[in-house]
Amino acid sequence: MKKAKKTPAKKKSSKKAVPVKATKKAAKKAPSKAAKKPAPKVTPKSMINMFLKEMEQEATTTRKFLQIVPEDKWNWKPHEKSMTLQRLATHVAELPSWASMAINTDELDFEASKYIPNLAKTNAELLAVLDKSLADAKASLKKASDDILSRTWVMRSGKTIFSKSTKGDVIRMAYCQIVHHRAQLGVYLRLLNIPIPGSYGPSADDTRF
Repeated sequence: MKKAKKTPAKKKSSKKAVPVKATKKAAKKAPSKAAKKPAPKVTPKSMINMFLKEMEQEATTTRKFLQIVPEDKWNWKPHEKSMTLQRLATHVAELPSWASMAINTDELDFEASKYIPNLAKTNAELLAVLDKSLADAKASLKKASDDILSRTWVMRSGKTIFSKSTKGDVIRMAYCQIVHHRAQLGVYLRLLNIPIPGSYGPSADDTRF
């Protein structure tokens, strides 16, 4: 009878068995080669710089309108309730100064300081009013920081308060007023048969971009 062959005993490994839980923890701790780098932080643009850029852009268009206002039509107006051409054009030229007023003051009290418009009498004076109001506004904005824009600015007449806004909102309102009254000026010029320059694109008279 044949003797059964003895199967060789397996050599015991010198390595100790690592628990499954331990390997999972190690995998979590080990940095992944494919790990993505954190996205760079995006710094928001300065609101002051944005206001300065927009003011410069709008001033280019405003100047195109003011330099073609006919001096011989200063007293013309399309309706009895409308401003004269002289008054409207001067108002458009001085509106950028509202930005410096918002930065440098905390309120406008009509009772304490009554406004008397200094009407331009020539095209040269009209453009000089625009240049001065722009220079004052830019200088005030450049000295300011974004935190001032959230401060309160009040429009009143004595004890009667018309509005309370942030300084930033007042500047934005002034920019909207520039666009609004400049478009109004464009209607005056059209009714006077003066060719209209383009604003944000071509006009019927100026087809250039």
